[in-house]
Amino acid sequence: MAESVAGRVLSVLDAFGDAPDTLRLTDIARRTGLPVPTALRMVRELVAWGGLERAADGSYRLGTRLRTLGAAAPCPRGLLATALPALRTLTTRTGGHADVTIPADGAALCLVTGERLPLHATAAGKVLLAYGVGSGCGGGHGNGDGGTPGRIVGHGPRTAAGPSPSAVRHTPYTVTAPGALGAQLARVRATGLAEAHQEYRLGELSLAAPVFRNGTAVAAVSVTAGTTARPDRLAPAVRQAAATVGRALGG
Repeated sequence: MAESVAGRVLSVLDAFGDAPDTLRLTDIARRTGLPVPTALRMVRELVAWGGLERAADGSYRLGTRLRTLGAAAPCPRGLLATALPALRTLTTRTGGHADVTIPADGAALCLVTGERLPLHATAAGKVLLAYGVGSGCGGGHGNGDGGTPGRIVGHGPRTAAGPSPSAVRHTPYTVTAPGALGAQLARVRATGLAEAHQEYRLGELSLAAPVFRNGTAVAAVSVTAGTTARPDRLAPAVRQAAATVGRALGG
């Protein structure tokens, strides 16, 4: 399977994992195995986004946007840097877009893209809600035995039946009824896997699994693909990636 655009972007970021402070384009191409024109295109996109910066000598270094995201990560050693190898593998195995997500100001913050996603309408967000993931490393309320479900911050109080019904409906498939959403979160805690079928964007299917550090859920690993993808084929890869990141954090 040809590597997706997300996989190539991740490979460029991963090239800086054990590198000097700066890398030249030829170094990036060599470390990633990408043709120089392809590496240049990925680098330019990352520079435009803020993930990379160009130094005065023409080399590249990690940008301020990544450093900002890294500072928001729940683990001091850097969740994004730790997760990148597993995310690359997940992208390659599934052909989808892989990301690692933490809660931030009532949304699910994707550390690879910087995108903020609604908690109730995405697989990653449902994992964060189901396990009550907090903002600090080891600070969430979830655990391997089920955890304490969270609420949709900014969408009203949590009721006994589940999160508030005032959650935003993004597509006709978005689940907003508190009973239905509460049942979904219970299933996530029971199975360790969340799914969202066209609930945030039409044509998208996302799956996510919790990342545990020392028995506490601290983040979610997710993959997003088209609706033609089969969840039963994506699920094992998502679970394995989340487990790999958790072992790396715990180590």
